[in-house]
Amino acid sequence: MLLAAIVFVCGVASFAQAGSAQTGTIPGAGAPSQSPSGSQGTNPYAGSVPAKLVPGVLPISLLDAIDRGLAQNLGALLSDANTELARGQRWEQLSALLPHVTAAPFVDWSKINLAEEGLGSLKIPGASLPSSVTFSYFDARANVTQSVFNWQSISNARAAGQNVKSSEYSYKDARDLVVLVVGLTYLQAIADQARIETAGAQVKTAQAVYDQASAQANAGTSAPIDALRTKVELQTRQQQLIQAVNDFAIAKLNLARAIGLAPGQEFELTDKSPYQPLEGMTVEAAIERAYSSRSDYQAAMAEERAAEFSRQAAVAGYFPSLNFNADYGIAGAHPSTETSVSDVRGTLNIPIFEGGSVHGDILQADARLKQSREQLENLRAQIDADVRTALLNLQSSSDLVEVARSNVDLAEQTLTQSRDRFSAGVADSVEVVQSEEAVASAHEQYIDSLYSDDSAKLSLVRALGMAEEGVKEYFKGQ
Repeated sequence: MLLAAIVFVCGVASFAQAGSAQTGTIPGAGAPSQSPSGSQGTNPYAGSVPAKLVPGVLPISLLDAIDRGLAQNLGALLSDANTELARGQRWEQLSALLPHVTAAPFVDWSKINLAEEGLGSLKIPGASLPSSVTFSYFDARANVTQSVFNWQSISNARAAGQNVKSSEYSYKDARDLVVLVVGLTYLQAIADQARIETAGAQVKTAQAVYDQASAQANAGTSAPIDALRTKVELQTRQQQLIQAVNDFAIAKLNLARAIGLAPGQEFELTDKSPYQPLEGMTVEAAIERAYSSRSDYQAAMAEERAAEFSRQAAVAGYFPSLNFNADYGIAGAHPSTETSVSDVRGTLNIPIFEGGSVHGDILQADARLKQSREQLENLRAQIDADVRTALLNLQSSSDLVEVARSNVDLAEQTLTQSRDRFSAGVADSVEVVQSEEAVASAHEQYIDSLYSDDSAKLSLVRALGMAEEGVKEYFKGQ
């Protein structure tokens, strides 16, 4: 029975060590490029854990929205939970290196039927055996088990430590993603709000032109088709206003979901989007800054180190290990008759033939290490592309803002002259309608350019790995 118990315990320990060597990295602890997943088919960064409803209308600035998102966004919360999961798995690996102390006192009282045990017919000359035997036993001792040397457990613990670092970097990167998502959602909302303002102004202008054309048509100074043409233009602008109001309402719902506002919470956006030029930086300096600051890159490097330690753990399956076991306590037939007992034992485990399991662990660890290195190199190239793309978009969007702003001024001047010409009777409503359409298009392009410029700034600070710091520097209460 003792031999069977030893074989069983050794089998369980070997299975646990093989399983830990095959684990490699912790699932879900990678960079947010492998973002923590919520329910299937949903983006966790678009959701949140709602806060309590606040009476009245909340004023929400861009920085307020980002702070709320960092506290309530589902993507950040899930990533934080992954970090706690990694810490727990690290403690599981450390457990193999730390002493284990147990105590299992017991009292045993037994009565044995000798006949049932096959001893009923036993004859002893000059003595008679009883039909049953009664005895008791008492044992209470503390047991200490300590791994003196096990390179596989040491390597697994180191790998788990790197997984914790990777998860911590991933959490920081998840916060950067929250800043990006919330920032873009907020910018989209204020862009839709600006469209309502411009659409409302265009409706008023179209209404004035229509009233003017109708009056001239009634007076017989212009053709009735001029009134019809301006009526169509007025209704077109009214349709755009209706659509803009609906788009803004949906954008606010999306923002509320991303930053964790309570369902039905009323709020207003306090920031606008004026153009603020950004000081340029060289591509080389930006890329070097990104390599040192990007949390997803730091997480990938930690994952590579974890894979290296996991391979060492797999190779350590060939190495001997040394364990120490000691116990001390009291034992006897009864607690009142106990005596002190103790046992000290050191065991050297030497693997001789493992049936190829260690070789299989090494092959799997090699594959995971290769994948980690390839993913790291790919991410390094992706960071280079992200920074270059963000700088290009920032430069082009800045130029677009200047051109679009000038185009708005020119289009409005053209509309004013067209209305004057129409009032003087030297032009028909076609010229006025075309000028109104040009003004609407110019305003739309200007709003798009502002949104693109602010989005490019957010993308740049994200590409540089400094979203939380950069958004406070580049978006100071707009």
